[in-house]
Amino acid sequence: MLRKSLLIGAMTLLTAWPASMSGQQRYRVAACDWMMLKRQKIGEFQLARDIGADGIEMDMGPLGKREQFDNKLREEHFRQLFRHTADSLGIAVPSMAMSGFFAQSFLTRPNYRELLGDCLQSMDVMGATVAFLPLGGSGREWVQEGEARREMVRRLHDVGEMARQAGKVIAIRTALSACENKRLLKAVQSKGIKIYYNLQDAVDQGIDPCRDIRQLGRKRIAQIHASLTDSVTLDRDPRIDLQRLKRTLDKMKWSGWLVVERSRNAADVKNVRGNFGTNVACLKEIFQTSR
Repeated sequence: MLRKSLLIGAMTLLTAWPASMSGQQRYRVAACDWMMLKRQKIGEFQLARDIGADGIEMDMGPLGKREQFDNKLREEHFRQLFRHTADSLGIAVPSMAMSGFFAQSFLTRPNYRELLGDCLQSMDVMGATVAFLPLGGSGREWVQEGEARREMVRRLHDVGEMARQAGKVIAIRTALSACENKRLLKAVQSKGIKIYYNLQDAVDQGIDPCRDIRQLGRKRIAQIHASLTDSVTLDRDPRIDLQRLKRTLDKMKWSGWLVVERSRNAADVKNVRGNFGTNVACLKEIFQTSR
């Protein structure tokens, strides 16, 4: 009778456990900590829980003119504190972001390998498998054939192999079309490099994201930043058809994390809980239902 009671209790707990926490959800929803003004702050995990997110994309910290990221996770005290807090609140960390490369050039940074190594070690601490690497700070010269392009390909192959050997993936944001991204990945030749697909880049350039994603292909997409340039929240934005996006991803059999970066109400841009809570709820309503 005791064993039966324990079994029933365990089944009850499993039934009550949220699907997104048990790994049964095909799509899970996270938010960027730096965009919520919580970059490497312990309160980011409670905020994620408050807005209903399944996870947080943690940033590595500012870079600027520093040699290294201003990264708390190099200190044992913060490693234990952040990991314990995330676990106790049931908040996953699917990815670590190197947002410093929005302004700093990955193409010319002499210690790029050390910076990527720091990120990979921090991912181990938080259990993340994807590193977000934006290439926005590298200019556009590398997009065309030439020395800059060859150097970008060489560096991406280098860090891609570092990630692959560590069992992780570096997801790059390029602002390129699917065809151009495929050509870049073919040149890089590393399974450790994939695309971090950003809906904002496609929509801002007048590209149909559903068609572009189909052309890019399921296996080349590590994660998706599921938000647009600030204007209105996702539930009120006519620039994107999220139901169609879900149908597209369903047909491709893609699964993974949808991460909110922007899509803030431009008239109330500082309302973090309101903006991110609304966007998370919108994505969960569409992507975490049986429709």
